[in-house]
Amino acid sequence: MIPVLAGLDIGGTKCAVVLGVEDEKGIKVVAKQSFPTPGTPDSALLTMMDELEKLLQEQNEMELKAIGISCGGPLDSKKGLILSPPNLPNWDRVDVVSLLKERFQVPVSLQNDANACALAEWKWGAGKGTNNMIFLTFGTGMGAGFILDGRLYTGTNDFAGEVGHIRLEDDGPIGFGKAGSFEGFCSGGGIARLAQMKAKEWLNQGRVTSVCSNQDEIAAITAKTVGEAAQAGDLFATEIYRIVGQKLGRGLALLVDMLNPERIIIGSIYLRQEALLKPIVMEELRKEALSYSLDVCTVVPSGLGESVGDLAALSVAKYGLEING
Repeated sequence: MIPVLAGLDIGGTKCAVVLGVEDEKGIKVVAKQSFPTPGTPDSALLTMMDELEKLLQEQNEMELKAIGISCGGPLDSKKGLILSPPNLPNWDRVDVVSLLKERFQVPVSLQNDANACALAEWKWGAGKGTNNMIFLTFGTGMGAGFILDGRLYTGTNDFAGEVGHIRLEDDGPIGFGKAGSFEGFCSGGGIARLAQMKAKEWLNQGRVTSVCSNQDEIAAITAKTVGEAAQAGDLFATEIYRIVGQKLGRGLALLVDMLNPERIIIGSIYLRQEALLKPIVMEELRKEALSYSLDVCTVVPSGLGESVGDLAALSVAKYGLEING
């Protein structure tokens, strides 16, 4: 029998069940099933267990070794509880581990999505071989997962890594409930809000941008439209990315000074816009971070690319198996 890991990804709009098999090169997804997130936690858990059962039956030459669950926080990884994430209404202290353990009789582990992505990059991606590593989501929000001294660091109650809440400026776009925060400047929503704020200024000054031509179009600005315009050389969009790059560099400098990592891996928007962001980020880092720490740290995009989400829950299964047997 071939040993197989299972990963369950629980999202606000979509859930996925994935099976993966490891080899010397990494991990290969051998089966996957996605479906809209059911309306209640009970129905979601039942659907995930049934879908996992089906996938295992279809891959009947494989033996399930462990299950990993990736979900947005807050959560309690030690007790296996999901604690009312903002994107999952009615998921209040939901035990997502016990039922799976009982049904499948294998180790089951739970981590928030940023920690899960950090584990995936550490095991199979750009962080492979490192002992001290940081993964930054830089997508819908700005969160982090920390690998410190060769272990995932989750903090006292699973709230380590909430770097998006750090205030970088007294004012600025709102992110994580705080104006001028790391997430306010460095997230998809934050970039859109920053561009909307700046577009009003540009239009009032009579300056031209391809991102919007009048006040009525401001609300339609998104991170995607700004990124595409910046890649095409639009001056307004380029200026937005200059600000974002500076704030990203400043946030990274804090992490470099505090945690002295050997690698910082950044996903989503940085992965897609590295050419625009990297020169600005590195210039700011060289100004702000301790040189001794920066000299031993590299900043790279996600090595797993857009597949990191599929592999995240699988890495939770692998890590749980390693630390708990």
